[in-house]
Amino acid sequence: MTATTVPPKASMNEVRVRVRVKRLALYTALVSVTGLFLGPFGWLVLSGLKTQGELAASPVHWLPEAFQWHNFADAFTEIDFLGYARNSLIIALLYATLVTLSSAWVGYGFARLDAPGKKWLFGILLGSMMLPQMVTLLPTYLIFAKLGMVDTYWPWVLWGLSAAPYLVFLFRQFFAGMPRELEEAAIVDGCGYSSIFWRIFLPQSWPVLSASFIIAFTWTWGDYIAPQLLLSTDRTTLAVAVMTTYVSEAGTPVPELQAAASVMYVVPILLVFLIAQRGFITGMSTSGLK
Repeated sequence: MTATTVPPKASMNEVRVRVRVKRLALYTALVSVTGLFLGPFGWLVLSGLKTQGELAASPVHWLPEAFQWHNFADAFTEIDFLGYARNSLIIALLYATLVTLSSAWVGYGFARLDAPGKKWLFGILLGSMMLPQMVTLLPTYLIFAKLGMVDTYWPWVLWGLSAAPYLVFLFRQFFAGMPRELEEAAIVDGCGYSSIFWRIFLPQSWPVLSASFIIAFTWTWGDYIAPQLLLSTDRTTLAVAVMTTYVSEAGTPVPELQAAASVMYVVPILLVFLIAQRGFITGMSTSGLK
């Protein structure tokens, strides 16, 4: 028998020091990255608490001399803030709900059904993700203008019913990893593919449903180009209103009110993510796992 060698006390201390140094380095890196991501939002909050002179000052005033909390109240009352927020909420909820369900349906078809040319169609679908929005902007506007859908919310309904390539990819990867036995047992019991989707696959996909809904909601809530192009001033969204309606009598932008309104504009997205972050992270991490 060989006697076990006990490491000397000095070496054990060295190991503990190395572990602590690695942890300190890791925490420092995480705090630095977090600061990089939160820095713009923190600067936006500070900008909403400054005067117009402090925002235009050179060199830069990092902190306001006196916090101008009234900027937030003024930004809220200067325009119909709740009305524009309601418009954004209606469009975002409408689109997010429809596109999540339609993308789940298309993803189920690509994952579980066999048809000639399915791989080619899926490749074309993924290739459409490479098209920038500007390329399709003018044709899209002309189509909706011909159909009389400008200044209505019908474009977002049609976009929602048409599915989104990235969300289809998420659902396809998730459904492809589900056991084949579930599907075979349902077919034996007399269920069709539609019933299998609604009764078995869709209830099992709540992590991807949550992630897809958050992604689609964020897309629509933060969209500026489509509402600016398709909607009138009364029907437009909060994103457009924040950028275009805070102007002085001379017609120049009022930056402190824009900054304060932008902070209030971002808060709902943060709340949606904080409430549903567990489902979002689970959905993003489980898609594609067998």
